[in-house]
Amino acid sequence: MSTRIVLRLLVALLAGLLPAAVVAGPTPAAAGAVEVTISEVDLDGPGIADVIVTVTNHGDARMSRVVVTFTGPKAWTVYPEQRSLQGSIRPGDSAEVEFQIRVPEPRPGFRVRTFRATVSYRGGDGAGTAVGERVQRTGEALPDLASAFDNVGVTSESDTAPGDFDGDGNSFSAEKLAEQGVTPGGTVSALGTTFTWPDVALFGAPGATAGGQAIELDGTGSELAFLGSGSSFAAAGTATVYYTDGTTSTGSFGFPNWSFQEPDAHGATLVVATKGRNRPDGYGDAAYDYRVFASSIPVDPTKTVDLVVLPASPTLHVFDLRLVE
Repeated sequence: MSTRIVLRLLVALLAGLLPAAVVAGPTPAAAGAVEVTISEVDLDGPGIADVIVTVTNHGDARMSRVVVTFTGPKAWTVYPEQRSLQGSIRPGDSAEVEFQIRVPEPRPGFRVRTFRATVSYRGGDGAGTAVGERVQRTGEALPDLASAFDNVGVTSESDTAPGDFDGDGNSFSAEKLAEQGVTPGGTVSALGTTFTWPDVALFGAPGATAGGQAIELDGTGSELAFLGSGSSFAAAGTATVYYTDGTTSTGSFGFPNWSFQEPDAHGATLVVATKGRNRPDGYGDAAYDYRVFASSIPVDPTKTVDLVVLPASPTLHVFDLRLVE
């Protein structure tokens, strides 16, 4: 092949490559530049509440074909479920879309209501979708874990009748726990923290069965540790941590059955083992160990905890909980 032909081929190749580099457009804006916010929802039902979803374009391009879908708590009726925005949203501008939601009559106790708006679009930041959430709470959280104590899981061997840790009238022996250094109002160390064992004489019940209770808990840490035990082989669930800035995190934990299950089941750590248990007719089953465990979930150490919602798992018994640095 002649030198002239080779040169012509090189020129043709370069001519095909250079224009693509020269005409390349600007780098798209970073995803997340489209902001979606939801107005406060009037939860004082029953009735119809107006909700405003605001879409703000912080991107570099005009937003078009904007569609907003709004949802509320399960079984709450939203009208309409979806709206298409007329026109477009220029960079730096916002647009409001109105929805209505049927709010039922308030229920007693602590409740968390989550509302979500999902926006699809073209242009803007180029991401194509953006989501906004609003979490509102009704009712009051319990001031401490002791306020949730509802289960007599420890009894004296001289009076075993009040106990019912497992649903069959059985309970831990206070005397056998004391032999292991676990006494009412005393301390129990595990997972890098010091728990307080419930004061049975003061509270009348040494544990809370986890039923989704909301517990106030002020402080910071990298973990939330739980002290307790299980009365089934499936004593586990997901706890939700609420922070003072309105955000949340979740973590799953559990405790092994107080007897007859591996001590590290559900990722737990064995803390105390006692011989025997109190039955409705008195102390017995001395050949077997009945145990207390610790477990933990991660929390965001950069945020202040506001409250924790326990799992809805009634065979999961919690004696104490602590934030761990």
